[in-house]
Amino acid sequence: MDRTRFLIKTSAVYAFIGAFIGSHMAGGGGLELSAIHAHILVVGWLSLFAFGIFYKVFPIPKDSKLAIAHVWGSFIGVFGLTVGMWLYYAKPFPGLETFSTVFFIVGGTILLIAFAIFLLIAFKHGKFISED
Repeated sequence: MDRTRFLIKTSAVYAFIGAFIGSHMAGGGGLELSAIHAHILVVGWLSLFAFGIFYKVFPIPKDSKLAIAHVWGSFIGVFGLTVGMWLYYAKPFPGLETFSTVFFIVGGTILLIAFAIFLLIAFKHGKFISED
């Protein structure tokens, strides 16, 4: 799998969704989706894009189990956090409050673990991170 391509394309999807929600809020005058909009743009677009650039710029080994866990954890965590947040705050399906809460928490936890893995990668593969 090309980590950079996967992360950049996924971040583009989140950028579009975040911009669409922002446009919808601006046109409708309501700010009920502002937390969801912000998280989609920050963790969905910005973080995934930055991770994609990180893998392009620095030669982190392609067979690194940490990198594989990081990429998939980031992908699943961003999806779980943002969709869970939408389910939790927008309540589009009445009666799913417990499911929404669990989905939101599990997604956020997976994303937090992915960020911890990124921290480990930065230190474990630090020899590859250089201005040279």
